[in-house]
Amino acid sequence: MKIFSAAQIRELDKYTIEREPIKSIDLMERAAKAITRAIMDEWTDRSPVVVFAGPGNNGGDGLAVARLLAENGYAVSAYLFNVHNKLSEDCAANRQRLIDCKRLSAFNEISLNFDPPELSAETLVIDALFGSGINKPLMGGFASLVKYINQSACKVVSVDMPSGLMCEDNSYNIRANIVRADLTLSLQQMKLSMLFADCQQYIGRLRVLDIRLSPDYIRDTEVSHRVLEESEIRSMLLPRSDFAHKGDMGHALIIAGSHGMAGAAILATRACMRSGVGKVTAHTPKRNCAILQVAVPEAVVQLDRDETYFSEGVNTDDFDAMAIGPGIGTNENTGIALIGQVNRAQCPVVLDADALNILANHQAWLQQLPKGVIMTPHPKELDRLTGTVSNSDGERLVQAQRLAERLEACILLKGHYSALCLPNGHVLFNGTGNSGMATAGSGDVLTGIITALLARGYNRVNACAVGMYLHGLAGDLAAKDVGKESLVATDIITYLPKAFMQLEE
Repeated sequence: MKIFSAAQIRELDKYTIEREPIKSIDLMERAAKAITRAIMDEWTDRSPVVVFAGPGNNGGDGLAVARLLAENGYAVSAYLFNVHNKLSEDCAANRQRLIDCKRLSAFNEISLNFDPPELSAETLVIDALFGSGINKPLMGGFASLVKYINQSACKVVSVDMPSGLMCEDNSYNIRANIVRADLTLSLQQMKLSMLFADCQQYIGRLRVLDIRLSPDYIRDTEVSHRVLEESEIRSMLLPRSDFAHKGDMGHALIIAGSHGMAGAAILATRACMRSGVGKVTAHTPKRNCAILQVAVPEAVVQLDRDETYFSEGVNTDDFDAMAIGPGIGTNENTGIALIGQVNRAQCPVVLDADALNILANHQAWLQQLPKGVIMTPHPKELDRLTGTVSNSDGERLVQAQRLAERLEACILLKGHYSALCLPNGHVLFNGTGNSGMATAGSGDVLTGIITALLARGYNRVNACAVGMYLHGLAGDLAAKDVGKESLVATDIITYLPKAFMQLEE
């Protein structure tokens, strides 16, 4: 699914109107009917409805919805805010249609003073003040209205966007002046800010409504941000020959674990073994030998010379991919061994966990990383790598993009919608996964999966894309059986086979 910018969304509307062809007022009516159906799916006509409409086309949508709900037997009171005596053409047309509607309970056009209605727990508010076109924080009377809505007990449905929320970056928005919706009905496409964790408190549940905007524009327009879909992931899968042997399936090296952190090495190694690779070698300190041999008998265990931590690099000539970082600690000697290991690597490299923490403490080493290195930070790890504390998830994503471009690396920023930032500035979001995966070891599992796919012969972008999708899909399948609260990292590995089978069907 493509993620369009606010400017592209306006162009999509314009293109549809010109090429379908369809009048803009009729396209608005089409959108209003889709919104009305979605509302009627969830609320009966026993719920009193209050519509707050702004002066632009989002307000026009709201006025059309008010009329359609009234015609379907809902008790609707509509408030149109026309404080500058300037409405968009389609908003003005829908104002007249609403005035002509005989079944509307009340219509109020606000130009100066506003006496707000009582919003009880039974009230359904339709928020149609401002949509995707807003580019600055709400102020004045509109900000006061938003606060009034948010402080009430009513249920809120936002049309296209919660009023006050910008489509992309909300780093310097005034958070108190954004509507907190229970349900957001986004028209045709998701907006970028809908993918950010710190915006979910405003969006509530999200539904994307198909209002039949131009498929030609959607297909042909280039975008820098996309959400990966299952069909795309299926097309990336490499076939497995019936005559393959383990030598054909790749050899992966996992450098992980320290004394007391053998679990990280076990999870990464087991996940790697479960992801189609022919052979896995786990390099770990001597004290982890027995537990790793028992926990992952399929793996080759290669012991570091030190008893408790990773202390020296290993030759990578025999390996097709390497991961380093889970559970290795941040010992200074480990740091020196890490940068030496990465510099001598002759295969694709995945850096995770403590490897990222070490690099964050030695910023100059970032310039020594090989081109195409894969890094899998969670948000705080990314902040440490970039040396910044981001004000928002939108700002953090931009930092990840800049880091990917500067290092010519693949930066996989983990989250509900994990974001794969590529050296060319493009971002691929993952749509699988759930909150049950917010548990220790989940990232180690992802590292193992990606490393296996690299060793199998996937290119870096496809290994990351398929890897994060599989990781999330296995987590989703596990959550169905064990629940989100009880899900642990081992469950993700257990359900990897089912995830692979679902993609291969």
